[in-house]
Amino acid sequence: MEKRPYTNQTTSGSKLDSSIRFQDQSANVTPDRPADEIIFASRWARLRRLSWYKVPLFFVSIFLFILAITLMKEGAKGLIPLMQDGFQNRTPANSLGFGWLFAYLIMSGSPVAASALTFLEAGVLDALSAFTMITGSRLGASFIVLFIGFIYVLRGRNRAVSLDMGLLSLIVTASTHIPALFLGAFLLEWGILDGFQLSSGVLLTGLMDAIFDPIAAFFLSFLPQLALFVVGLVIIMISFSLFDRCLPQMSLKESHLGRMSRLVYRPSIMFLLGAGLTLISMSVSVSLSLLVPLSARGFVRRENVIPYIMGAGVTTFIDTLFAAVLLTDPQAFTVVLVEMVAVTLVSLLLLATIFRWYEHWVLRSVAWTTANNRNLAIFMLTIFIVPIVLLFF
Repeated sequence: MEKRPYTNQTTSGSKLDSSIRFQDQSANVTPDRPADEIIFASRWARLRRLSWYKVPLFFVSIFLFILAITLMKEGAKGLIPLMQDGFQNRTPANSLGFGWLFAYLIMSGSPVAASALTFLEAGVLDALSAFTMITGSRLGASFIVLFIGFIYVLRGRNRAVSLDMGLLSLIVTASTHIPALFLGAFLLEWGILDGFQLSSGVLLTGLMDAIFDPIAAFFLSFLPQLALFVVGLVIIMISFSLFDRCLPQMSLKESHLGRMSRLVYRPSIMFLLGAGLTLISMSVSVSLSLLVPLSARGFVRRENVIPYIMGAGVTTFIDTLFAAVLLTDPQAFTVVLVEMVAVTLVSLLLLATIFRWYEHWVLRSVAWTTANNRNLAIFMLTIFIVPIVLLFF
């Protein structure tokens, strides 16, 4: 008996499967239940599956964020005698190291940056020291990605693959924010961006004061002023946690990767992607932490995420900028604006000029760090010793 070609069998089989699927889909369409009703029912089912509880959770997180800023602003005034008589942030180097270690301690940079702004308004720090403390908070915030990588190593994942994203995050952040530190200091010193202010900031501040000042007065009725700062710090960490839960659960399928493969290799696209995701989540820890599981599963490669991290480092200041608007000191807004402008200029300059050389340098640094335990120990000691030394510089 003559056998049919394989291609004919496949074609006929696919037609048969298509006809079966068509019959299955049309089986539910009856005179009693028209197609429009079925479409409406399916859409209604999708709406019911949406996590509607995230909408009020979002507003609760915003409310707690503003309340935390208000409490920290009042509590920071009680820190003035403590920081003058005890630990003193007298120099920008001290503030840089303090913000760096503070971010390590609480595993987040945004609350530390908000603290710097409240210290500025209370007179604890000057503009330059607040600026360097915010820079230190960004350097320390990158440690969370390396910490997640260590967790993946403990779970039996490949050490180099799991730690790569954390090391990339630390190295890229340091290599962009440290040059931006000097550029930003120059911009602050000459007051180049002092004239840029939000005209609606005073109105927004007045409205927020009318709502949240009575709550702060209530806490002051039974808590010392210094305790308000600690309470505000706890509340702002809770608000960031709640905001993270409001974000949609992002998943990546291999079938979608093929469509994005060309875009992933374009540094400008990855830069915008990192900036966009961080802008939406308002947390660089969230946007960068996504890289660890994606890298461990082979969805992204090391060289593709370098511009992504650079973009995330620009828009991570959005929540700090919002906190600056809530304060009455116009210097707070200027400090954050200078930070964003300086990091943006450094990142764009690298992308436009020596990005390929910079990419190879970053990858070689990561490869050296993960080559053996001695190199990794040197790197870990460095990122802890440097901020400690800055405290006494």
